[in-house]
Amino acid sequence: MEFSADQERARERILAVLAQAGVDLDAGAAGPAGEGPSERLAVLGKAGSGKTLLLSEIVKQLVAIGLKPVTGDFETRDTKARTFAVLAPTNKAAGVLRNRGVPATTIHRVLYTPLYHPDYEALAEWLVGEGERPEGTELTPEALDRAKAFYARHPSVPGALASAGLRGSDFIRGWKRREDPLDIGLIDEASMLDATQYADLSQLFSTLVLFGDPAQLAPVGGGGAMVFDAMPEESRLTLSRVHRQAEDNPILDLAHALGDPDLEFPAFEDMIHAAARRDDRVVVAQRADAAAMARAPMLVWRNATRVRLIQGFRAVHGAPADDLIPGEPLICDGIELPLKHRRKRMDLEARGLIKGAQAIYLGPGRKPGFSRLHLPGSEEGDLSVASIIQIEVPGAEEPVIPTAASMGVVFLHGAAVTIHKAQGSQWSDVQVFAPDLYAASRTGRVESGVALWKRLAYVAITRAEHRLVWVTRYMLSRPSAPLGVDDLERRAPILALEAETED
Repeated sequence: MEFSADQERARERILAVLAQAGVDLDAGAAGPAGEGPSERLAVLGKAGSGKTLLLSEIVKQLVAIGLKPVTGDFETRDTKARTFAVLAPTNKAAGVLRNRGVPATTIHRVLYTPLYHPDYEALAEWLVGEGERPEGTELTPEALDRAKAFYARHPSVPGALASAGLRGSDFIRGWKRREDPLDIGLIDEASMLDATQYADLSQLFSTLVLFGDPAQLAPVGGGGAMVFDAMPEESRLTLSRVHRQAEDNPILDLAHALGDPDLEFPAFEDMIHAAARRDDRVVVAQRADAAAMARAPMLVWRNATRVRLIQGFRAVHGAPADDLIPGEPLICDGIELPLKHRRKRMDLEARGLIKGAQAIYLGPGRKPGFSRLHLPGSEEGDLSVASIIQIEVPGAEEPVIPTAASMGVVFLHGAAVTIHKAQGSQWSDVQVFAPDLYAASRTGRVESGVALWKRLAYVAITRAEHRLVWVTRYMLSRPSAPLGVDDLERRAPILALEAETED
């Protein structure tokens, strides 16, 4: 792999930090962990600067010299083995890395560890390549082959066991917060970390390398600052543009144009119109595409806009006011469980049901108050969970609640989301609601020295992997086909996450 000058400088610095931890990538050897002070390093750069490429190459080298990735599914009992973990704040962000071959998982998934039933530990060890094929299990040889084939495609122990016909309750007895420290942590989308998450990670890992974009939005409640802002200057490395798709990317050109301190919103919108005339990867549309909103939400700034667009989406799809239809998108808004059910909370969070997680409604569950859900980007199969689904209505004080368990996971509708909540996610095509960004520009608000509208625009347009749609009016096109779920990539049988009956 040939790196640019700034990438090579960052790579050499990362290698030096790893060498202090006893991992010499140049020599291809890993010894015992170093006994020096904990190392912290941040690699910063805007979209397209090559952060992910650098991260993935470091991971390849770590695997090549024998370090074991920690994925949160199953871990070896070999306490002497050197390990690393690649973490992201959300399922979607971790899924982006996994699609590039990086064994990534969510921060929540590594903070909690599964407790496997003893009968299935040997099976898990075989799946990860650290044991013999088990004999005398209740699984047929065909089921074992199916589990092994699944794990080869998707390295998830729970997913592989589920593909063999086992339910989560068969092989996972529960979850516990991790107590033993870990080795090397590589954290993507570090601009999304809040102070508590960073403190947890710093306590957990002896060596921590953050990869982040300083041009994104700071965490809500963080005072406009990101965790790497407080790191010493010598511990922060900056990559310059542009490596992603070389110089031929109109979306990245627009994103980097926002770095001009003299750029005003009207001039930026003119640039979008000009880009749309030159390149079909940028589109200016008067109407929102309601069909596309079912899988990639419209990105907005204001909550009032979000609620209004959701109502429009449901109207053009013919959804009833007091019920959901299969295929409607949802966003997790938290978990409502009393303290005595902390193990169930751990279970839900470890499976990806954290605030901001995306889900697709598949239909009602077998029990009242339960919903069957698909989690895009998750390593898990489809889930059935006790849920409280809220559909907000313009002008109404209370939302419509079509599914209401006494306690469980809270969901909002996900056809439109705020740009803050979209951070860390990517979609092939992204629709951005331009009138909201214009409204943000009129407020004159500034965040950490940068106009708020510019940060919003930067995050919104860089969520697009291939095509940016700049929507200019409150209008929706009618979909050509009804909502459904046939387009979803379904993996394993549905796992039921039931409420605990005792602590």
